Amino acid sequence: MKRDVFKKRLAIVMLLVFLCGLAWIGCSTTVKERHGEPAGSEEKEVSKYGAKYYHFDDVLVPGQLKYRQNRSFVYETPRFKAGILVFSKWWLDVGSLIDFFTYHMEKDNWKLVNSFKGKESILNFSKPDKTCAIKMLEKWYGTTEVEIRVGPLGEKKM
Repeated sequence: MKRDVFKKRLAIVMLLVFLCGLAWIGCSTTVKERHGEPAGSEEKEVSKYGAKYYHFDDVLVPGQLKYRQNRSFVYETPRFKAGILVFSKWWLDVGSLIDFFTYHMEKDNWKLVNSFKGKESILNFSKPDKTCAIKMLEKWYGTTEVEIRVGPLGEKKM
């Protein structure tokens, strides 16, 4: 008799844990969709791999990178747009990031000015009217952080 009661209680507890887990997973998905990226953000998905343009239509970002809206900002005037976009990802190879950015930035008509490779890697690109610096840093605890800075080149004095 006690065994039957124990089995029923165990079954009820397991069912409740399962239902709570499903509810938690469902809620976390909707929260990520609402808070992960702003509703009016300027982003376009480009490839089947999920690479996107965030705020700047000529700087493609790999789909694996997670956009950190709370650490990013964009300043825009009628003449130019500038800003810092921050992304991160666990266990990502910086060498593949360098290859990705070098290839896609050149496709978007950026010219590689110089690069620094090491624990902190930096790629500097330019266009006639603006510049872009991409910094990639591998943290000691396994996260790779990518910071993309885009700004105007400044006007020449006459």
